[in-house]
Amino acid sequence: MTIDSKSAQISDVLTELTQVLGTAYVLTGEDTRKWQADWTKTYSWMPSAVLRPQSVKEVSAIMRIASQHQCPVVPVSGNTGLSGGTVAEGALMLSLDRLNKIEDIRVDTRTIRVQAGVILEAIHNATEEHGLVFPLSFGARGSAQIGGCLATNAGGSNVLRYGNTRDLCLGLEIVLASGEVLDLMASLHKDNSGLNLRNLFVGSEGILGVITGAILKLHPKPRAYATAMIAASKLEDSLIILNRLQEATGGMVEAFEYMPRMYIEQHLLHDPAAREPFDDPHEVNLMVELGAISPGDARIDENGSVPIVEKLQLLLMEMLEEGMLLDAVIAQNDAQRGEMWHRRELAGELTTTVDDIIINDISLPLQAVAPFLRRAEQDLLKLDKAARFFVVSHLGDGNVHFTIWPSAESTTNHEDFRTVLENLVEEYHGSFSAEHGVGVSKLGSMARRKSKTSLKVMRAIKSALDPLDILNPGKVIPPVLES
Repeated sequence: MTIDSKSAQISDVLTELTQVLGTAYVLTGEDTRKWQADWTKTYSWMPSAVLRPQSVKEVSAIMRIASQHQCPVVPVSGNTGLSGGTVAEGALMLSLDRLNKIEDIRVDTRTIRVQAGVILEAIHNATEEHGLVFPLSFGARGSAQIGGCLATNAGGSNVLRYGNTRDLCLGLEIVLASGEVLDLMASLHKDNSGLNLRNLFVGSEGILGVITGAILKLHPKPRAYATAMIAASKLEDSLIILNRLQEATGGMVEAFEYMPRMYIEQHLLHDPAAREPFDDPHEVNLMVELGAISPGDARIDENGSVPIVEKLQLLLMEMLEEGMLLDAVIAQNDAQRGEMWHRRELAGELTTTVDDIIINDISLPLQAVAPFLRRAEQDLLKLDKAARFFVVSHLGDGNVHFTIWPSAESTTNHEDFRTVLENLVEEYHGSFSAEHGVGVSKLGSMARRKSKTSLKVMRAIKSALDPLDILNPGKVIPPVLES
């Protein structure tokens, strides 16, 4: 197809789409600037248009038109991803931002029905007034949309207690590449009637269908929190610390986060409001939070003490006396708790404080985190002796965010850095992708590390649901290499 004929085709497509959506919601040229790059600014592109439907019927019409003309369509939610999952050069971008209604909250069944464009923080606010919580949370909650969270099976800091997004989803509504609507919006906790299609679409990053709605699980909001920064003698002790806290509290640990010294230093350097977490600097800094559901653990006594906070204090005192901990600071009010969380949730901004970054999102068996981190730095410094490493971890579930900052003098290809890390991840029986998704940034990793059989099955599923390969093409599944 020549450039002129392609331009004519796009013009015809946009004319049809304008008849469906109206001129105001088919954006082109300068009006698409907001959607021309990812959050990290690592990837940029120029879409043919950005489409902003307000109903499932309109999404369905968009996909029918795109299918008829074989136009690529890239779904986009809050565009807060870190793996290039919304790269859309010359494609139609389908923004779900106007599908932003919270349709129903059921307090009795602890469920919420939402459209895909609802911002995560809006779900938090809506459920809190009912004494409930949707426990998925991370730094970008003020802009991330639930459709994107579902599409990437987002994790966040509370996976330890509540699971990933997939574990919090009961039902889905999906528009397929053909424009057909797949209604899986049943709030069933058990359904063994054939293949679990819902779970197939959660984490599929928009390559199989466009998520337009969901039914989500809610949980009782903890009546009280006990939050602390603790300094461990060595990272290897973290599992012992976590297990002791879990056993002593009956599984109340909601978050268990690791911030090494380098993370604290970057925070102090780039956040004017930042303070040292302790009087003296420490190498192993952990943030722990307990959430009390039972009234007995949350009731304030006549001395103003909260049982869950007292319990955490006693546990930490024991470990301090044993030498397992070097220091501990317990939040005494919401402001201090907020300061601790702000330190951890600034990770995304701190990660991108340099121009050349290689973001890695790794999952490891819990016992492998400490040895992996030691080995990773040793092995990577052989490629670039002046490289720096920015690390933060959801330590309770083995998720390590390991970002490489190559030196200015480095000539090493990014994929060579990734390969070294992948070798180590494989040795420790982990995964090169934990919660950010694959997008385009990990296509090389997929080609190198996924078995031929796994990729064959993925391609077969993609082909069956999207035979024209118009849904988020070029993402997640690497192309077949010619022999």
